[in-house]
Amino acid sequence: MTNDTFERMARTYGDAVFRVAYHALGSRMDAEDVSQTVLLKLYQTDKPFASDDHAKHWLLRVTVNECRKLLRTPWRKRAFPLEDYDGPSPATEDHSDVLAAVMALEPKYRVSIYLYYYEGYSVREVAKALGEKESTVQTRLARAREKLKKTLSGEKEAKDYA
Repeated sequence: MTNDTFERMARTYGDAVFRVAYHALGSRMDAEDVSQTVLLKLYQTDKPFASDDHAKHWLLRVTVNECRKLLRTPWRKRAFPLEDYDGPSPATEDHSDVLAAVMALEPKYRVSIYLYYYEGYSVREVAKALGEKESTVQTRLARAREKLKKTLSGEKEAKDYA
């Protein structure tokens, strides 16, 4: 592959590679790492591409495979700590109670709830990011909602008695 061909492909498909990686991993830094790996593989490949569509398909397939490889690594199986959350603080007391209740959940429930409600990912995207089946994510969301319902209704009852 010539440098000009690589540069053209990297400019044309680099953003698509990053977006796929970001949606699969849910982390900008991991998506950047995967994007660099994929572009390096593109640069090193001797494979002739029949068309631009063929090249795009190859790049996206390599991206998905690299994301899966990263998600299978042992350190990725552990949930990231939301205790270090430094995003915008909730505007009202009710929202801070909800965030505190979410933070008190077990990591497998907390991460699913966070990605789904706070980050706005779909169940499919959450499943991809966590390397789980969609049905597993749906079950975790349902269980987490039930736990949150019990926790938040218990807090409100305790406040009523005070």
